[in-house]
Amino acid sequence: MGERRRSDFVSALLTSFALVSTLFIIAALQIVFHLQLQRFGIIPRTQAGLPGILFAPLLHGSWQHLLGNAAPLYVMLVLLLSNPAYHPYQTLSFIWLASGVGTWLIGRPGVHIGASSVIFGLAAFLIMAGFLMRSWRAAFIAIFVAICYGGIFYGVLPTEGPISWEGHLCGVLAGIWSVRGVARK
Repeated sequence: MGERRRSDFVSALLTSFALVSTLFIIAALQIVFHLQLQRFGIIPRTQAGLPGILFAPLLHGSWQHLLGNAAPLYVMLVLLLSNPAYHPYQTLSFIWLASGVGTWLIGRPGVHIGASSVIFGLAAFLIMAGFLMRSWRAAFIAIFVAICYGGIFYGVLPTEGPISWEGHLCGVLAGIWSVRGVARK
């Protein structure tokens, strides 16, 4: 059993690294080839914005934006992917898609990009799973996430400016909703 957990953890580290590396590769390609990929972000309530539901978390407006999302995303992905009881790929897919659909439905006019909606969803999921699953491991992860990243939840409050609080809010709601799938089992 210990060997399997070690294997799950190593796999989580590598998969998380690959996913976060993909964000850096996309950002580098944008710079090298002068690509304007932001147009593939979420443009609320438009047909042109529908592809953004899939692509917005992969796109960032600047290196600062990407660097601000990379570390928390990596940590949250490792925590999620290392525990099979979380049904990690199903949970990640749901949070990714539901936060995008929610942002498409309620977002302010403009282009919404960045992985923060997924980060907020993962944080909400990991914290709620710690309360609802009957597992010490999940409880410790919830406490860790709440202590280290709990302050991000101020990002769901409506603000002016370029930060997509709508994406953050939809991510949190998607994360909370997705706990239903693991808490019952």
